[in-house]
Amino acid sequence: MPSVTPDIVIYHNPECGTSRNALAMIRNAGIEPHVVEYLKTPPSRALLESLIARAGIPPRALLREKGTPYAELGLGDESLSDAALIDAMMAHPVLINRPLVVSPLGVKLCRPSEEVLDLLPAAQRAAFAKEDGEQVIDAAGNRVA
Repeated sequence: MPSVTPDIVIYHNPECGTSRNALAMIRNAGIEPHVVEYLKTPPSRALLESLIARAGIPPRALLREKGTPYAELGLGDESLSDAALIDAMMAHPVLINRPLVVSPLGVKLCRPSEEVLDLLPAAQRAAFAKEDGEQVIDAAGNRVA
């Protein structure tokens, strides 16, 4: 049974394969994270701004285009301010890309999903393959190159 580790938070969309894979790798390290289904419970503006700053990325890097109103809202316009992009994410949380993972080791948008491995304070406990069959962790718990 995984231990509960509230120090790991995943902003998760269960409909997203990348998000599901990242969550599975967290659990494969024996960690039960705090899972926030951000489409049901969006972060506050202050929290979203903090996560973006802590991840060290511009707001545009967190924008999701596929399956969102990105084009209809004209968000490809490079002249839009960071505040305008965050306004759009607040109005349409589906624009927030996922999974965003918070750990004692940092904050990162985990695309591809194996990026989560850099944030985990514990080693992988078993072999792991993503949903598409791509082997990420070998039987010894080591990352596959």
